[in-house]
Amino acid sequence: MSTAPSLSTRAVSSWEANASYWDATITREGNKYWRRLQEPCLGRLLGSTLENGLHGGCKALDLATGNGLCARWLARHGARSVLATDASENMLALAKGHCEVGTPDERIRFGRVDVTSGGDMRRLVEEEEGGFDVVLMNMAVMDVADLEPLAKALGGGLLAKGYNPTTGDEEIVRGKVIKEYMSVPPAMGIAVPGQPEKQQLYFHRPMHELFATFFKAGLVMDAMEELAFTEEDAEEDRIESTTNFPQLPAILAFRMRLR
Repeated sequence: MSTAPSLSTRAVSSWEANASYWDATITREGNKYWRRLQEPCLGRLLGSTLENGLHGGCKALDLATGNGLCARWLARHGARSVLATDASENMLALAKGHCEVGTPDERIRFGRVDVTSGGDMRRLVEEEEGGFDVVLMNMAVMDVADLEPLAKALGGGLLAKGYNPTTGDEEIVRGKVIKEYMSVPPAMGIAVPGQPEKQQLYFHRPMHELFATFFKAGLVMDAMEELAFTEEDAEEDRIESTTNFPQLPAILAFRMRLR
């Protein structure tokens, strides 16, 4: 059986290989999933915190930043300081390249952080004294082999009595039949259709297992949303797309805070 470290290495490797294609497909401004589901939800979950940050200063951490879409969103919606991190060097290079001079993007710092590494997470807590008001991980929970280092860091000083909004994705089985849920091993898949390397690792977790990791670390959940598309988002040429199932959530979003 593969260990968490080896699975994590494989997962990061696939992102290194697919970074450029993923960026070109998702684009600098985000795709339909971002515009229709993710961004509006983040506005609801974080809007008031970021708005207050315009006056008192909101310090934000964007984990698994990808091409920096969420980091730029945080900076442009009130965060006075944003640290954007990713385990993929190629993703970080793309994120840096998308930042514009003379805009709130200049508030963004970048650094390589592997959330499955206890050492990386402890270092982050030590270096960022006082922690962050907002810790965001958007559309990446399913890519993380081991959530415990992150959960421990959140409860151990990474989160400064702020919010940790997290979003994840689910796989839709054609025919809408779910055969397995409680125990599903890591599986290969794709992040975007047509990507050059198809060996994308996904880590399924039933809800009780997903949330328990954070609850044990001293966090509580105070908001959750199930996000779905509408009939107008349907893609007739891709019948398996989550956009074609308006009654089935494409994304689960939840917000955590310290007790």
